[in-house]
Amino acid sequence: MNVHRQGAPVTSAPLAARLRGPRGPLFFPVTAYGPDGSVDLDVYRAHVRRGVEAGAAAVFACCGTGEFHALLPEEFEACVRAAVEAAGGRVPVVAGAGYGTALAVRYAHLAQAAGADGLLAMPPYLVIAGQEGLLRHYREVAAATDLPVIVYQRDNAVFTPPTVAELARTDGIIGFKDGLGDLDLMQRIVSAVRTEVPGDFLYFNGLPTAEQTQLAYRALGITLYSSAVFCFAPEIALAFHRALREGDESTARRLLDGFYRPFVELRAQGRGYAVALVKAGVRLRGLDVGEVRPPLHEPSEDHVKQLAQIIERGYALIEEEA
Repeated sequence: MNVHRQGAPVTSAPLAARLRGPRGPLFFPVTAYGPDGSVDLDVYRAHVRRGVEAGAAAVFACCGTGEFHALLPEEFEACVRAAVEAAGGRVPVVAGAGYGTALAVRYAHLAQAAGADGLLAMPPYLVIAGQEGLLRHYREVAAATDLPVIVYQRDNAVFTPPTVAELARTDGIIGFKDGLGDLDLMQRIVSAVRTEVPGDFLYFNGLPTAEQTQLAYRALGITLYSSAVFCFAPEIALAFHRALREGDESTARRLLDGFYRPFVELRAQGRGYAVALVKAGVRLRGLDVGEVRPPLHEPSEDHVKQLAQIIERGYALIEEEA
């Protein structure tokens, strides 16, 4: 078990080192369902395997894009285990964990039993807690297993810089993923941790379609980001990632203007499209991962047609670069 101490954080070197400076985007696979709505582990393994072979730096299984909220505990464990099998040790597998503290701890135990390399700790369910309560929640999750934890800021889990500094001092917590998008707050968080806590601490851009904002996050020194686009268009996601890494702003802007902005504007036309539209994209690219589970809903037929056109345009752009 991990124990909090008032000093430098104990960093899980294997996971932190493998995530830092990755060769490709961070892959957040969708969860595959069969015609009857049950989890299809064979298709899910194929989806994860394709992503790893395409060049993903890590697999984040059963997180937001993977419909963590819709999975039973036994389905969650089976999916994480399947992701670990499909990754085959080539890249780390990080699993989601969430809800109230007791359930988050239970999911953490299931993830460890399934062979995950780490946890993405999502916001507590429903309640809007104060900083003291949030700190207690994530410390208890971190202490529950030996898995390193990345804390996810979004929705009802918004942190002050002093709280993030305390998280960074907590054994087992190795990073902070931002899904809020307040760059002023993020700059102050990065500054507070840098000046108050010895050692390295990982930061991630976790906004939907993070590529759209990654130029701004890189200016804060945040180079790691989640890529939902990688699920259905890995070549496009890799081309953008490579352009950022090599300082090729011309290619990055061309992809932003011709692919990412149209995709984001389409995503904004439906609630839950950050998941449902991605899943539709995976189906368009030839892998039947099924539909989203309620309370999410499927994109309209017209929106799927628009998505197909946007994907086609994106591939045309990277072919021009070749």
